[in-house]
Amino acid sequence: MQKKILFIYYQNVKPGGVARVMINLANELCENGYDISILFLMEGENTFYQINPRIKIYTVDSFAHWGFNKVNPVLDSYLKKFRYRYNLKKYVYDFGQWDVMNKWLKKNHSQFDMIISCWYKLSAQIATNRILAAKTIAWEHSNFEVGGKIWGDFLRPQYKNLKGVICINKASVEYYKKLNPHTFHISNIIGEPFENIDKIDFESKKNQLVYVGRLDEEKNVSSIIDAVSKIDLKDFTFKIIGDGPELENLIKLTEEKSLQSKIIFTGQMSIEQIKTELLGSRIFLFMSKKECLPTVLLESLFCGVTLLSYDCRYGPSDIISDNNGFLIPMNDQIMFQKTLKDLLDHNDKLKELNMSSYDESKKWKKEYILEKWMTVINTI
Repeated sequence: MQKKILFIYYQNVKPGGVARVMINLANELCENGYDISILFLMEGENTFYQINPRIKIYTVDSFAHWGFNKVNPVLDSYLKKFRYRYNLKKYVYDFGQWDVMNKWLKKNHSQFDMIISCWYKLSAQIATNRILAAKTIAWEHSNFEVGGKIWGDFLRPQYKNLKGVICINKASVEYYKKLNPHTFHISNIIGEPFENIDKIDFESKKNQLVYVGRLDEEKNVSSIIDAVSKIDLKDFTFKIIGDGPELENLIKLTEEKSLQSKIIFTGQMSIEQIKTELLGSRIFLFMSKKECLPTVLLESLFCGVTLLSYDCRYGPSDIISDNNGFLIPMNDQIMFQKTLKDLLDHNDKLKELNMSSYDESKKWKKEYILEKWMTVINTI
């Protein structure tokens, strides 16, 4: 008999790492005979990432609740100068969304054998209802240190009620095992279009450095620009792919450092375009302040790209080895610059790393990860 599994997440209407890896897994489980459904907490087309047509899609409007429509407008009207107004509005949304999701689950949960919650706030909410929690796995995509007083200190201990917890890095496993003994380490499925790369023409790679991801303060792209400005890039260019609130500041910084001819901002790209850019790149630069498991580093391995990253908490240390790149102590920009300069100066060494990076990607193939998921689903 097919196991009926419900995934829960916010949206599939715009780019997002969690939406993509969730849909990758849902599609693979569907192909392997499971009866899969997804509940999105945002109405709309929910078609940004392609979903197997056999997967049933449900939506609820988490913006239609009392908090968003009645309380937040009052806060905007009467507390315009309140320092924490934005944070208060987020909590109003979160607890209103909780109410909307909880009503749907109470009515429909009996249709499903298992629920997989794909965000820590949703998991914490579900964990307070023992009936729902008993069939729910929390799939943790964020750093376990997030959550603050409410989601972390107050609600996360309720994870003890959950059926299990899936973590995507080793540090998280150690943390969550103290809350729930049924905690497992399973990396994200990278999926297509990267899984089908069976050969790379390393001679055709350009002298291109690359970054792919959100452009916000947490990703720390300004420090990458500062680092590359202090070394001779030779005939290399640096392509920055993505969008975000820091875009204009990063463009301005590039102009201040007179690097317009060396740094290219592409804006947002489709996943196929990103694959093409990574296949043509030689070094991926990464200085994020914190992570969980940066999927883009794994995608880079599949494309034969050498990784140069800060050893931020948490994730890069699970991926980067002597065979695929260099892990630099956090905030040691001098060592980052020296390592990058050494790679640019030694083409043979860089080419060798590009080739061994691609070989390393085989450890992250979906069949190994999917096998772990199916073992958990079928046994706990």
